[in-house]
Amino acid sequence: MSFRLQTLLPLFLTLAALPAAAQMRELQTDPGVGTSFDKGLGPLATTPDHERRYTDCMRLARTEPLKALPVAEKWIGEGGGLGARHCVAIAMFESGKYVPAATQLEAISRDMGTERPGLRAELLAQAGQAWIEAGQAENAAAAQSLALDLKGTDPDLWIDRGLSYAAMKAWPRAISDFDHALNLRAKDVDILILRAAAWRNAGDPKQALEDAQYALRIAPDHSEALLERGFAYRALGNKTAADIDFKKVIELVPPGSDAARRAETGLGVDQPAVTPAPAANGPRKR
Repeated sequence: MSFRLQTLLPLFLTLAALPAAAQMRELQTDPGVGTSFDKGLGPLATTPDHERRYTDCMRLARTEPLKALPVAEKWIGEGGGLGARHCVAIAMFESGKYVPAATQLEAISRDMGTERPGLRAELLAQAGQAWIEAGQAENAAAAQSLALDLKGTDPDLWIDRGLSYAAMKAWPRAISDFDHALNLRAKDVDILILRAAAWRNAGDPKQALEDAQYALRIAPDHSEALLERGFAYRALGNKTAADIDFKKVIELVPPGSDAARRAETGLGVDQPAVTPAPAANGPRKR
């Protein structure tokens, strides 16, 4: 499960505004061929000293981004290369400068040429998250599509793009991407719930109910699955069954929690909002 998905899942289910900021996922090292990356160095480090400086810079970027920016920019002038540029991008992201962060991450991926496709895909995934944080879901989906061209076997990338399509209300595309993710990560409860929510918002509550039921067979007391099944029942006109699910959620979760509030909404008259308005998802930290 990606960090971004964990962060956005409850908000996607109600399709309310996404959070203004989510922590940027970390790059994963990927297998390289004949490079220093194979020797266990950081993903954008070329020597042990470079790795140490990159690690220190990234730590500062994630904890004190405004202090990290001048440090990373100075390092660029000293020949820090892609590692320094990546630190600048993360510091920008963490300080809320999402558009320049996204464009920098895309530029780093481009400047790597044709090498390290897995790492370039991760950089593009980070760019996708930055675009989503900036409220630009179309740009996010474009970056994620490039990432999938490089790393199509990564279920988290399919989830990321599916969430971007959901933010655009492109429900058939979102469902298709969640299908791909489930093919790669079968029986994943969270992906099933996301697809159920997409089916419901696409106007097919029967399919939504089927996914929610399947999720609950795997995890019978999963509050998010119960919520989604409840909303599917509501859409199908079965208020009695819906209320049973919403009441069970209230028993399972802390009073006043987001899940409790959504269950209380379900017990009311109105359906949950169906307009995702991301100001930000979902990229991910593994």
